[in-house]
Amino acid sequence: MDLQLLAQTLDELGEPPFRARQVWRWTSRGADSYESMTDLPLALRSVLAERVPFSTLAVENEAHARDGTVKALFRTADGHPVEAVLMRYRDGRRSLCLSSQSGCPLTCTFCATGQMRFGRNLTASEVVDQALHFRRLGPVDHAVFMGMGEPLMNLDAVLAACERLPDVGITARRTAISTVGWIPGIVRLAADPRPLGLALSLHAADPVLRSALMPVNDRYPLEDVLAACEDYHRRKRRKVFVEYVMLAGINDSHVQAVQLADALGSAGPNTYKVNLIPYNPTGSAFEGSSPKAIEAFRAELERRGLRATVRLTRGRDIDAACGQLAAAG
Repeated sequence: MDLQLLAQTLDELGEPPFRARQVWRWTSRGADSYESMTDLPLALRSVLAERVPFSTLAVENEAHARDGTVKALFRTADGHPVEAVLMRYRDGRRSLCLSSQSGCPLTCTFCATGQMRFGRNLTASEVVDQALHFRRLGPVDHAVFMGMGEPLMNLDAVLAACERLPDVGITARRTAISTVGWIPGIVRLAADPRPLGLALSLHAADPVLRSALMPVNDRYPLEDVLAACEDYHRRKRRKVFVEYVMLAGINDSHVQAVQLADALGSAGPNTYKVNLIPYNPTGSAFEGSSPKAIEAFRAELERRGLRATVRLTRGRDIDAACGQLAAAG
């Protein structure tokens, strides 16, 4: 919902300021229309339905995976595709993977989003409307900005959305923002007073290989990115989550595990936690590392003092897993 348009419309109608709060309270708790907002006058509900679209996004398709994951394909009012995902876990968590852009301009070679045409940054309302769509399916309690786009390139809208997410059920401490290493955004996030989490997509500690996989490394070298992450850690006292997608024969050798441990280990054992991500097919030439190779890599990191886990893959059968979001443009 475009809350600015809502406030403007209510003001033009001569409605008192509390009306906007009423509408938002209903919406953030899962209402699916103005009609269900029973403490608003019936005539006002009718006018709002005509003048303020209930969502800035239109749902084009929704896919349901065997593991309970739900992926929604939206269209913005000007026709740009956006995908977002609801992940359900056995411990009761209901986590959202939110997009900050339609497509992504940074062209990481193993990521399906990076191969699609970049559209534009999303507005804060378009980000929040992804969360509201899934809130209408039931309570939600965690969010990760790991969907389409580089969130730190659209940080104003992302932070504005984070202002609203607690009303939907997702606190700042349960919200993580992922980046490929966009240093200006990391610096701003470190200065933000809220306990928002930071996740770094790293994928190779060798500079030449990282630049081949992630061209952004030429602009912001890993050494400088890690320095910014470590400043975030000092200021927030929160671990930085390191995302490392496992590519067979590319970045999964013993030598590369040692390189990663050396790059991260000097910051101390409590600065980083590594999430090893089994590669999810995206139509590229890459293949995923074997479970044996992933476990050997994890064990070497642990042996060298880094905490490392293997991410549980969700929604692979509907192309909703990490790196697979690639809506047709």
